Order: sequence, then structure tokens, then C-alpha cells
Amino acid sequence: MTTYSPIERRQRGALRLAALLLAGIGALAWLGRSADPAAKPLPSGPLTLGAAIAFTGNANLYGQDQRMGLAVAERWAQQSAPGGRPVRLQLEDGASDEPSAIAAFNLLIRQGVIALIGPTLSQQAFAADPIAQRQGVPVVAPSNTAKGIPEIGHFISRVSAQSSVIAPLSIDEALRRDPALKRVAVFYAQDDAYSTAEVAIFQKVLAARGLTPITVQRTQLADNDFQTPITSALQLKPQLVVLSVQAVAGGNLIRQLRELGYQGQIVVGNGLNTPNIYPICQRWCDGILIAQAYSPDLNTPINRRFQQLFQQAHGDRPPPQITAQAFTAYQVLFEAIQRLQSKGGLTGVTLAQARTNLMTELLNSTYATPLGPIAFSPEGEVLQDRFYVAEVRMAPGGRDGRFSLVRELQLQERKP
Repeated sequence: MTTYSPIERRQRGALRLAALLLAGIGALAWLGRSADPAAKPLPSGPLTLGAAIAFTGNANLYGQDQRMGLAVAERWAQQSAPGGRPVRLQLEDGASDEPSAIAAFNLLIRQGVIALIGPTLSQQAFAADPIAQRQGVPVVAPSNTAKGIPEIGHFISRVSAQSSVIAPLSIDEALRRDPALKRVAVFYAQDDAYSTAEVAIFQKVLAARGLTPITVQRTQLADNDFQTPITSALQLKPQLVVLSVQAVAGGNLIRQLRELGYQGQIVVGNGLNTPNIYPICQRWCDGILIAQAYSPDLNTPINRRFQQLFQQAHGDRPPPQITAQAFTAYQVLFEAIQRLQSKGGLTGVTLAQARTNLMTELLNSTYATPLGPIAFSPEGEVLQDRFYVAEVRMAPGGRDGRFSLVRELQLQERKP
């Protein structure tokens, strides 16, 4: 019998422990690979699209619009391709912050979705989209307009035109109405990726039109009392106010601007592109100008069908832009899945291969959508040439209103 010294016994024990740890790590790695749905054969039944949108937090005003659009899209898909590959929708609350969007993306990816829709905010997208990119999961963003979203990676795309395309249109309308405009006050949320990206574009557009802001007021996402920055700005007698903030803050800003005596034009960014601002700014919403990527007045078969389905569920009112964009995000994925199915690209493949095939099909197709005809650049940027400028018109009583079409524009350089 061999006798070991105390030091030798400790060394041998450490070696046995290291061997056990290595074996355990190997087993965990094998279990992880075997549990990864991406490595498994694609099931022959319904495919699942995951949607991470804001049900809670300040962004839930947008999430309400998006949820309506996705529900209408499901009804449209059931009726438009009854014999096609079944697709089901799995909704998760992406809330209004980055950790919630990350958690929702991770959960949906683990559940084996073939693609993702969302998240609601650009700031969330910069945090959550890299997760989908690393795991090869296609993402279609319905409402992310900040610069740099598609550049996150090959699997990231969007149907929401970026701010640099839309922002100049409303500024040009304000100048058309008053060519003598010179004095501009700008407000934006400095802790929000969408606002900081959009306000930079607004300022670039203003400079190109010979307009230098007399003041730039920085706010916070959580602000709701703007009397101090408004008072400071109004002392400089602006002729135009430009707002790049989210819906709740924007509604409060508009109301307080009017209450404190401002009577000039107000141009707002995409963050206020929802009728959910009406109960916030009420009668003071009247007259604000906004550029849009969707108009209910677009007379195409798919837009008429979209509006018919929307009004069957929500009454005789026009669908909001964000609702149309959410519908479009679902639509392009659904149509790409059906084309891929007919080509055999979903047969005899793993989920990971199906996701890659779907992304390729998505980017190489064109789509007739409620937004108008669209396609994608190789980087996943939406190519859309029809845009609109609208003016809010509030109903008597000031509790409801509508985006009234002022001008339709076709940008040839953005043609799909």
C-alpha cells in the first residue's frame, strides 16, 4: 500500500476535483447544446413569431397601438393564406426600459421563435437587438427610427423609416406656411436614444434652411413639468417650436407651451405619432404639424383591407401610423415565410437554418403594405417612397382628434 504525504494527498485531491469540474462543465455544455432549440430540426407544424412590445411604462402608449396592429395582422393572415404555413404570435412585455426588452428577447429566443418583432423604443433596440444578432434570429423593428438600427447586424431590419427621411418634411411645411420664420426653439429628451438622434437631424435640417435655434432645451424622459424650460425659451420670442420627445412628455409640453402663452407653430417628431397624445394635450394639440410614414387616405387594396379589419375591431376611426407599422412588420415576415415554404426553404432544416433562410428571403422581396410599396436594402433599412405631413385637428370638447392630411410626398431616391 502506497503512503502519501499530506502535501501529496492535497495535490491528488485537487487533481480529482479539477477532473470532476471539467467533466461537469463538459456535461453542462452538452446539455446546453442539446437544449438549444436552434440546433433542433424545424417542427412541421405552426411557426412562432415573437413580439416584444411595451405593455407597461411610458412607452405603453405606443405598445397599445402596436398590439392593435399585430392583432389585425393575425386576422389578415388567417384570411389571406388559409392553406399556407400556419404562423402563431407569441407576445411578451418588452416594457419601456432596456433590461425588460433584453429579458423578453431572451425568453422568446429560448422558446424557439423563428423571428422577432420589436422592441418598441430605439433605445431598447440598441440593447436587445445584439442578442438576436448573435443568435441569428431575424428582427423586424416596427417603430425604431434612430440612426444605426439596421447596422447592428445582418439579422436586424426595420419597417419604420429613419428620422433623417421624415424630419425635414414637417419643417418644410412650417416654412411654407410662414417663409419669414427665423427664430426656433428646440426641446428634446437628452436621456433617450430616439430623441437625441432625431433632434440632431432636426438641427441639421434647420441649419440647411438657414434657421439657427435661439435655444435648445434639454429635458429628461421622466419629466412632466416643463414650466422652467418653457419660460426660458419664451423669453427669446420663438416663432417655431420643435419637439423631439416621447408621447407623454410631448403631450404635456404642448399643453404647457400653450397655457404659458405660446401661439406660434409647433412641429413634433415621430414620438408624438399616436392618437394617445390627445387625452394629454387635449384641445392644445390642435394645429401641431407632424411628418408621417402612413396615411389612411392611401387608396390601395391592402390599405383598404387593413382599415376594414381595424374598424371591425375598433370602430369607425382611422388606424394610427404605429398600428400600421406593426401590421406591416407582421405582414412582411408572414409573406416571407409563405414564399420560403413554397420554395422548400423550411423543409429538412434546423431552426437555425430556417432563421437564416428567412432573413435572406425577407431582404430579397418587395411588399405591398398599408405604408405603400416597400422593400429592404441589403443592410435591412426600409425602402419606402411615400410620406405625408399631417396637422392635428381636435374635435369639439378637445378629448379626441385626428391627424388631418396636409401634404403627400413621393421621394424618388427612396423608391423600393
